[in-house]
Amino acid sequence: MEERTIGLAGLGLIGGSFAKAYHEKGWRVLAWNRSRSVLDFAMMSGAVEGELTEENIGGCDLVLVCLYPQAAIDFLERMGPHIGKKPLVIDCCGTKRVVCAACFPLAEKDGFTYLGGHPMAGTQYSGFKYARANLYKGAPMVIVPPVFDDIQLLGRVKELLAPAEFGRFSVTTAEKHDEMIAFTSQLAHVVSNAYIKSPTALAHKGFSAGSYKDMTRVAWLNPQMWAELFLENRDFLEKELDMLIESLLQYKAAMEAEDLPTLVRLLDEGKRRKEEVDG
Repeated sequence: MEERTIGLAGLGLIGGSFAKAYHEKGWRVLAWNRSRSVLDFAMMSGAVEGELTEENIGGCDLVLVCLYPQAAIDFLERMGPHIGKKPLVIDCCGTKRVVCAACFPLAEKDGFTYLGGHPMAGTQYSGFKYARANLYKGAPMVIVPPVFDDIQLLGRVKELLAPAEFGRFSVTTAEKHDEMIAFTSQLAHVVSNAYIKSPTALAHKGFSAGSYKDMTRVAWLNPQMWAELFLENRDFLEKELDMLIESLLQYKAAMEAEDLPTLVRLLDEGKRRKEEVDG
């Protein structure tokens, strides 16, 4: 069987985990990274075989762009004329409207096949040293295709992403992706990051358990990356923040008024919504 090749742009947690997963499955892994020292370390570790360049990107079967949104656009603008017909190109950015709006026209101009993507997996840690081959096992993968009736293309996506062992694929628009991700991911990061700023947090040891850990896990984030994602998706994220603030004020008002029935009702509404959402 002919050896297959994956090209990776970016060797942080996301790109590094793809590198390790595909290496374990016997693929040849080529990579580009802004910091040469990280690329050298990845090559020394064996997860990456060589550097991804203008000369060899066209020979890849799959190219995954695991960079911040603007950096992903810049990478494909630079590499676009060299990609050609063979590789399937998927970005892995956390928002989709800005990247897809820039890269669909790029792909059409330069003649390569591009889809938006977002692997729904991660940890609170960033960087290649935290990457692991099983990060995506069982996780969802969101795909934003240029057209929605190309079954052959979507079949090719699933085949080429098989080494990552995703649990399911969701196909959607860039707009719908960003609306959903504002609630499921970005709002959680904002709330966690704001919650930990309480002065009481400094004295929490001995008084905290699972709920504290769950609530604060994603407060440990990459500030530059998340700030860029928040601003790119600020319309949807601001809407979610407004709804959360409105709900919090209702709880606060009930407590200030010592209104037990209203507070019970608010808590019961939240409990029932959780049951409804979880099915």
